[in-house]
Amino acid sequence: MSKLSDQLRIHEGVRKHVYLCSAGYETIGVGRNIADSGLGLSDDEIDYLLENDIARCRDELGTYSWFSDLDEVRQDALINMCFNLGLSRLANFKNALASMAIGAYADAAEHFLDSRWASQVGNRAQEVAHMISTGEYP
Repeated sequence: MSKLSDQLRIHEGVRKHVYLCSAGYETIGVGRNIADSGLGLSDDEIDYLLENDIARCRDELGTYSWFSDLDEVRQDALINMCFNLGLSRLANFKNALASMAIGAYADAAEHFLDSRWASQVGNRAQEVAHMISTGEYP
């Protein structure tokens, strides 16, 4: 890190979560104004954050011994759900995950669809269930 970076960290502060700066703008990181009137995030920054979140979900799902044996499409389906729900809420789908563990993918898809989550996210649930059931992207 450069001396300028160190100085800006001291002067601006470092925040991992959104806060209101002294001028009342939504800010994050080291003084990054992300309010509508500010800089927001660049496409590269958005892509970087997304790839980090995907990697985090992949790592979290790796706690299931059978996850790495899934084909790419089914892994992506579970990553999609983990991204949306977080691992702790995804873990509540005990019957669906048990079906995934034994390769009963059609049953797993039905269990996922028979949930409050599916009614809340609509088409997303249909696409994810299709991926789980068939091993193909919609």
